[in-house]
Amino acid sequence: MNAIIPEQPVDPRAAQIIKLAVMAVGGQGGGVLTSWIEAMARAQGYAVQATSVAGVAQRTGATIYYVEMTPKTDHQPIFALAPSAGDVDILLAAEMMEVGRAVMRGFVTPDRTVLIGSSHRALAVSEKTVPGDGIADAEEVRAAAEIAAQTLVLADMEQLAVGQGSVISASLFGALAGVDALPFPRAAFEDAIRQSGKAVDASLRAFDAGFDAAQNGDAVTVETPDTPREITGPQDLLREYQRLLDRIQAMPPAVQQMATAGLLKVVDFQDYAYGASYLDRLNGVIRRDSSERGWLLSITAAKYIANAMAYDDIIRVADIKTRGPRFDRIRAEMGAKPDQVMQLTEYFHPRSEEIAGLLPAKLGAWVEGRPKAMAWLDRWFGKGRRLRTDSLPAFVMLYVLGGLKFYRLKTRRHAIEVAHLEAWLDRCLAPLEEDYALCVEMLRCRRLIKGYSDTHARGLTKFDSVMNGAQMVKGRKDAADWVARLREAALQDPEGKALSGALETIRSFA
Repeated sequence: MNAIIPEQPVDPRAAQIIKLAVMAVGGQGGGVLTSWIEAMARAQGYAVQATSVAGVAQRTGATIYYVEMTPKTDHQPIFALAPSAGDVDILLAAEMMEVGRAVMRGFVTPDRTVLIGSSHRALAVSEKTVPGDGIADAEEVRAAAEIAAQTLVLADMEQLAVGQGSVISASLFGALAGVDALPFPRAAFEDAIRQSGKAVDASLRAFDAGFDAAQNGDAVTVETPDTPREITGPQDLLREYQRLLDRIQAMPPAVQQMATAGLLKVVDFQDYAYGASYLDRLNGVIRRDSSERGWLLSITAAKYIANAMAYDDIIRVADIKTRGPRFDRIRAEMGAKPDQVMQLTEYFHPRSEEIAGLLPAKLGAWVEGRPKAMAWLDRWFGKGRRLRTDSLPAFVMLYVLGGLKFYRLKTRRHAIEVAHLEAWLDRCLAPLEEDYALCVEMLRCRRLIKGYSDTHARGLTKFDSVMNGAQMVKGRKDAADWVARLREAALQDPEGKALSGALETIRSFA
């Protein structure tokens, strides 16, 4: 007697080619994720084709992985090699910017596309090169994705994976299973991870976290503690630091928080005596301020005087690059295990000015005044250097450089910075009696100066242009507004085109 097997319902999704794209940058496991999807589909009796198109947008490049699959039949399917706008069923984006790129390229459409993305950010090169805050607004990307996608799943897939000791590819794979966008059971997804044989347990844990996030709509939030950084060290040094904190307690309450942050930055940069000179300068501003203005001038000065005093010279850069917490942070970001060796290459490109600035003040000034000597320094250092700080010679060299704080205040660079700081403060406070708001805006222009080498030179050029523009509008009722506009224009692009346009506008009515 033959058993009668009831006919199983056919999933309508199995009647067509399923088109899936993965958008990821280097180090996010986009290739591994694609291999899991391909292996799972083949194990389920599907004909599959997987391709990838590499790019060079950031890090090792933004890559688009593309998979097409369909149930095997007697006919050989014809698969496309790359995704087309308006023709993608499922899209996985390994970072919020990739979500935005997918929407902009038309891969996400409201009639068909399931969009699974991670809400965390990995800054693009274009965001890093903007002189000011060039970080794109993630909320705008989210709003666009909500409109563009038929189904949207967004969660911090990176944090979900890291919390399980894995990488984002595993949590995205779990979200793909959880959203039920493919006609395969959860067990098929898990089998694909097991068959890979690599970090199976951690990948399965991250898979579970991604699956739950897709099913429950749980987004991961990382809480930032509000408690201030704890200061530890030898008791005699702590007592010295406490004496500086006691001086801050005598300042207006509105200024104390910013002054404390500024003091910590300056002391970390040099020493307690340098911190005392910071408070002296700040008190000079406070004496000319008043509560009627909300102490805005003093609060602004507390921030930007500290930034000006903690400038980025070669000693500072070397010190930061050899600190233990930095190596720990990089190991954590790369997911390196304790028994794994991590190689770290630093790139240094100091100009001749940075080298001369490291010399004693009088000798450095003498060298700077001789073009042949500066050209000789350029020939030696102009091409830059790549240093492996995981190796002893390079680390020791930078460690010794970073330990030259005792010598820093005797250098040519320090003499230049002090003179520039004093001239800037005098210039900012000069119109205080006539235009308080203008003084505040001129102090804020200090944010244009940061970094070292070419970055510092470009910022300093823009700073000088904005301060000269402030002189042109001085005496106008809207002078403060114009200085704020000039500063924001300077922060818009590295080339300074927006700033040039704003200055031309000022010259036209001057």
